[in-house]
Order: sequence, then C-alpha cells, then structure tokens
Amino acid sequence: MEPIIKSVDQLYCDSLTSYSRRKTIPVKIGDVIVGGDNPIVVQSMTTVDTMDTEGSIEQSIRMIEAGCELVRITAPSIKEAENLRHIKDGLRKRGYNTPLVADIHFTPNAAEVAARIVEKVRVNPGNYADKKKFEVLEYTDITYQDELDRIRERFLPLVKICKEHGTAMRIGTNHGSLSDRIMSRYGDTPLGMVESALEFLRICEDENYFDIVISMKSSNTQVMVQAYRLLVEKLDQGGFKPYPLHLGVTEAGEAEDGRIKSAVGIGTLLEDGLGDTVRVSLTEDPEFEAPVAKALIDRYAHRAGHAEIKPIQDYPVNPYEHFKRHSEEIYNFGGHNVPRVITDISKIEKISEKEMKTVGHFYLPELDKWKMNDQGCDFVYSGSNLIPFMLPNGMKEIQDATIWTSGTDQQNKFPLFDLQSFAAAKKYHTQLNFLEIFDTQIVEAIALISDRKDTVLILKTENKHTMPAVRRAFVSLLEAKSEIPVVVKVSYPDQSQDETMLYAATDVGGLLIDGLGDGIFMSLEKEEEHSREEILEQIKLHNSVGFGVLQAARTRMSKTEYISCPSCGRTLFDLQETTAMIRKRTDHLKGVKIGIMGCIVNGPGEMADADYGYVGSGKGKITLYKGKEVMKRSVPSEKAVDKLIEIIKEDGMWNEPEII
Repeated sequence: MEPIIKSVDQLYCDSLTSYSRRKTIPVKIGDVIVGGDNPIVVQSMTTVDTMDTEGSIEQSIRMIEAGCELVRITAPSIKEAENLRHIKDGLRKRGYNTPLVADIHFTPNAAEVAARIVEKVRVNPGNYADKKKFEVLEYTDITYQDELDRIRERFLPLVKICKEHGTAMRIGTNHGSLSDRIMSRYGDTPLGMVESALEFLRICEDENYFDIVISMKSSNTQVMVQAYRLLVEKLDQGGFKPYPLHLGVTEAGEAEDGRIKSAVGIGTLLEDGLGDTVRVSLTEDPEFEAPVAKALIDRYAHRAGHAEIKPIQDYPVNPYEHFKRHSEEIYNFGGHNVPRVITDISKIEKISEKEMKTVGHFYLPELDKWKMNDQGCDFVYSGSNLIPFMLPNGMKEIQDATIWTSGTDQQNKFPLFDLQSFAAAKKYHTQLNFLEIFDTQIVEAIALISDRKDTVLILKTENKHTMPAVRRAFVSLLEAKSEIPVVVKVSYPDQSQDETMLYAATDVGGLLIDGLGDGIFMSLEKEEEHSREEILEQIKLHNSVGFGVLQAARTRMSKTEYISCPSCGRTLFDLQETTAMIRKRTDHLKGVKIGIMGCIVNGPGEMADADYGYVGSGKGKITLYKGKEVMKRSVPSEKAVDKLIEIIKEDGMWNEPEII
C-alpha cells in the first residue's frame, strides 16, 4: 500500500518529534481529576464477585495500596449495582476515598442505579443499547436513523442521572463488541469503533453533559492504536471537546506476553502524548496491574526537554491504516522476510554450546545435533568474543568489523561496522554487512550506502525520546526513497525485567505498529558488569522479549497467542488456573490464537481475533468456538480442554509437541 502523505497539522498529536501531552478538558471523578494538566491516572478492576462485599473491599484495598487510583467494579445487573453502595461505604469506613467506577454491559437499569452511587460509570456502546447477534443487516438512512433514535431513548436517562449527580462517564468502545448495526455500515474497522463512540458522545453533548472519558480498546495492538489516533482526529474535525482518553489493550494475557502486548499498544500512544488514564489488563490478580501501568507512565514524567529532533513537515506514513515500509531483500532481511531477531551475547567469553539455549538453540551432545525452539534467534552478535564452535544452520554470527576482517571465516560470519570504519573499509562481505549508526547520522548513512545491495542498517539513538527519534530517521529514509532494510537497536541500563519488557515494547513496538523496521536488536552495551549467570539470564530475557515484541505488534507470529481477559466479578471459572492449563497443553502451536474468556460478556466479540475460543457460559460449563462459530455448548469444565484440542485437531491445526 502506498503511504498517504499527511501534513503534521492534520495529525492526531501535537508533534511527532517534540514530546508534549495532548491538552484535554479535565474530568472530575470524585477526588481524582483525569485530563487537563493532571498526571496520568492508574486504574484497575476487581475480580471477585461484586456481591461479595467484604471480598470486594479487601481486594480494592490491595489494589489501592499497589498504586491504583480508580477502582472499577462490574455491575452486570441491578443487584450488583445496588451492592456498590455497601462496597463504597465499607471502603470509606476503612479510610479509603478512591473513586469507584461501575462497569456496565447489557443493562441500562443497572447503569442508572450505579450512577447514583459511584463516581463514574463505564458503558460500552456495542452492548449497552445496541444489538450483537453477528448478523449482517441492511440499513437505509431512514432505518439507520430510527436505530439511533432508539439508542438515544435508552441512553438519555443515564446521561441525565450522571449530570444531576455529578457522575462521570467513560464511553468505552471495544473492537470485539461492535454492534451488528455498526459492523454492517463500517465493517470491523477502527472507523467503526470511533463512530460507535461518537454516536453516544453526540447525545451527551446535546444535553450539555461533558464529564466524559473515551476509550478505544482492542486485543489487536494495530487496531487499538489506529482507533485512538482516528478518534482524536475525528474529535478535532467534528468540533467536539478534547475529551480525555483511557488507554488499554483488552485481553492482553499474562506474565511477559501480557506486559509486552500492553506496552506495544499503550506505550505507542503515550509516546505521542495521548492518554490520560491507563489500565494494563493482565490475567493476574489485579494488584499486579497498577505497578505495570505506573512503570509505563513514569517514563514520561521527565520526557519533556529531551534533545531536539528535526521536525517533520509531511508524514509519509498513514497512521490510521497498517502501512509497511517497503525494503529491498538483502540476505534474509527486508523484502517479504519476517523481521529478524539479533541477540547480543558479546559479554560472554568462550560461550559454550550448552549456553546457546539462552537464545533458543539447543545442542544435543549425544546426537551431535542442534534443535531450535520457536524463539531461536536468527543472529547472535558476538562482538570481539568469538564463538569457538560451529553454529547450527538456523543461526548466524555477527562480529565487530575489526575482528571479522582479520578472521579466518569471512563467509559464514558477518561484519558490523560503524560509519567511520564502513567508509574506510577495504573489504566487505559479499552478501551481508551491518552498518550501525545513530539516528543523527542517517543522512550520512544514506549517502554512503544508497547504491549498495549488501548492507543492512542497525539504527539506534541516544535521545531519551527514543521511538520518535528513530521514527524521524525512518522518515528521512522514506523521503530519500531508500529501501535499505533497518534493524532497530535498543539498550537499557540495569533495570527490572518488567521495565526491560515495557521499554523495548514501546520503543520498537511503536515503530513496528507503523510498519517501520525489519528486525530488533536488544543490546548489552549499557549493562554494568555482572556474573556470567546474570548475563546469561539477561540474554535469555532479551531474546524472549525480542520475539514477544514482534508478535505483539503482529509482525512475526512465533508462538501461540492467548487472548485472555483479566478476571472480574462476572468470571465463571479461575482464569489464571485455566489459562495456565490451556497454555501447558497448547503452547507449541506456533501462530495459533486462542481466546480464553471468563464469561459471555467477554465472549466471541472480545476474542474477535482468536482462531479458537474457550468461554465460560455457566457455572462449570464452557462454550467452545472456532472463530466466532459455536462448536460445542455447555461442555463440563473438566472435559473442556480435551474438547478444545479435539476441535483444533479436526481443523487440521494440531501438531504433537516435540520434546527438547
């Protein structure tokens, strides 16, 4: 697809090169103000049954003490909505004044009760007053307007109650629960998500009610990012107020995968100054969500004042549709190749075959053979510490150019140059050379390699505004019509594992979302001295994160993807235990997407991208899906995983796991 050149004046953010928060109207939610000049707010959601008053109070307290500033609680029916009063009173008696948010899905009456009790209600336009039966419907302009009038009639009472009681509202569109009406007119698109929210927003503004936060969530990070950007553009074009944005990736999953996927979506938007409140949705206890959200947000506390980045006049990337920068194929980079993973092992002297398991390659000494798992890296960078054994076919070695030039194997190993050594070199590899540069050297690099067909760029930056600085270098390549493949290199000083996951997912994932980049290279160059064991652990983490970022950005599917919702009070089974059980049986199914949903509310819609689905439909009962099609209903939970595997086998997508 050809890029659409957009003037920066038409874009979704203040600047693509200079960090600043989008200026929004402030929305008061109890004692918390979202938007305006206020810090980004962290929120999360309880997982216990809303009718368990004490359990809800205790869990809310754990969440608050972990850093949660807004607590969301599901209210699927009137009885849960009424019980919010007891939960709120119990928290206040314990000295906690954190605002509560009622999560509403199908029941307008419950919303109207909750809006008189809590400080904010969240409604999902696709569920609240619209229809979702996965039907394709035909509408004339008149019949479409009739449906809008019906929605207004159902929604207006809630708006009036919120206005009367000073209750805020989140209009929260979810990609997977777009109504049949929206799907029929706009399709399964970011535009459909935006229009779904704007319909409700117009009703609010007609009533002069403006205490509104908006969200555009999806489990697909590309769709999520595009929808938020498009929302901002449509708000500006439509003359709406600049409402605050709540950011989140739905059903992100658990552990490393959940953190990386959340950061790819949320971090990409934060980089451009979008977002006023954040929730990281993990299939873990909710008190673990707030620290992850805070770690993402804290990066921007001192982001303003970064080193200057050359402004962009016209942006040669369409930020509202997936665009892939075309790069020429060089060796196995660029062209139609998947993005490559380069893992840095340069701080390990005399690395052994056994230690290569940290990069996904396993040596079997009894057979004198190598095996590779789904995260076997494509290249290792050894620097000046040569690898003293023959590598498997699935992996190649990159050496510092000075080492390579004087080495004995200049065919199977590849040199890494800097700008100066590349310009002065007398010898290059005939097929593949790497030129490592800073973003500020991009113009010199283009001049040096514009006619070469044997060189891949390794692009890095020293600017703390990392993603936009590297993005600016890509713009220079696009402007010069250079099709050289580019691998993005990132390195971080000693920090927690969570921070490494989140930062890499933001800095590289944000570029991949926009179709920029042909690989990821996580470097050890900023690490302090550590023991051999500690360095090997860091290498293992970097390798895993590299593959995780590519998968989360939907650019290279190397492992099974689990679209699993965070637990909530509606959940009909133990999500964490069930997800772990399904993962144990299926995590060898490369590229297969499995949705694991706790209830029908987060059922076939929310797992719209999944190949197969496992959805709670009653106590101890599971409904199994292939795509959006129900395959088996009311399966006893103790048999459901076996039945799910039967469906996968019948579909021809099953293979037996290999034992390494």
